[in-house]
Amino acid sequence: MRIAESELIINPDGSAFHIHLRPEELADTVILVGDPGRVDLVEEYLSDIEFRHSSREFVSVTGKYNGKRVTTLSTGIGTDNCDIVMTELDALANVDFETREPKEERRELTVLRIGTSGAIQPDIPLGSPIFSYYSIGCDGLLNWYADRDKITDREMEEAFKAHVNWDKNLPSPYFVKASDELAARFEDCSVKGMTVSAPGFYGPQGRVVRLRLAMPDMLDRFESFRSGGFRITNFEMESSAIAGLARHMGHQAGTICVAIANRHLKSANPDYKSLIRSLVELSLDRLTKE
Repeated sequence: MRIAESELIINPDGSAFHIHLRPEELADTVILVGDPGRVDLVEEYLSDIEFRHSSREFVSVTGKYNGKRVTTLSTGIGTDNCDIVMTELDALANVDFETREPKEERRELTVLRIGTSGAIQPDIPLGSPIFSYYSIGCDGLLNWYADRDKITDREMEEAFKAHVNWDKNLPSPYFVKASDELAARFEDCSVKGMTVSAPGFYGPQGRVVRLRLAMPDMLDRFESFRSGGFRITNFEMESSAIAGLARHMGHQAGTICVAIANRHLKSANPDYKSLIRSLVELSLDRLTKE
């Protein structure tokens, strides 16, 4: 099946439309960061740098760490951006850009998002790395794709909606499990997380500035939810799209975020650059060791 030019736009130089990577430039191991500036941080640890691309919020570099090829790419903020990034990464891996047809032999990527988040449980200290074993998509993105129920946990979804008295005007949430293989790599060095991906930083994460919330007691209800030995640990804005699309497409994916705020304790650490650096070092080591 040939994919139409309107559906998958390829730049004149043979690169994917938004992220400007060419198929041969993509490594099997991919580190995603939200902030384009964090690509520079990851790049500091890489050798044999092959290129650097920059287009809007999408900055990318491929190099080597521990002798293993690694691509790092910034996504910007939000699950909508991750829809672009994950779709174009999969196309680079599994679509022949010359014929515009899916490749017969599928290529599997390992994708890890590194970022920051806000903890909601009182016993999670600032600076804790939280690995998202489950991601809760409150953004609605995965609902636009067919067969979403094949990769989500419907039982958890229904229990969650009942527990928090989910507002009918909000997108139906989806629960997606991260890659078991990636989770095992970070099991001994992170908090076991169930992460909410919100479609905004303020109201969708229960923050009140001048506007009232549709669910005023949202944080308390999220904090008290339990299912399958998990509790909701933190908020961020990308993990559900990455985990959901990767699982749909047949890739290994997960998210690890350092807690730079605790919503329950109303505390925050805005000077978190050293924490991100430590997380980058940890992630590169765990991704590249045999």
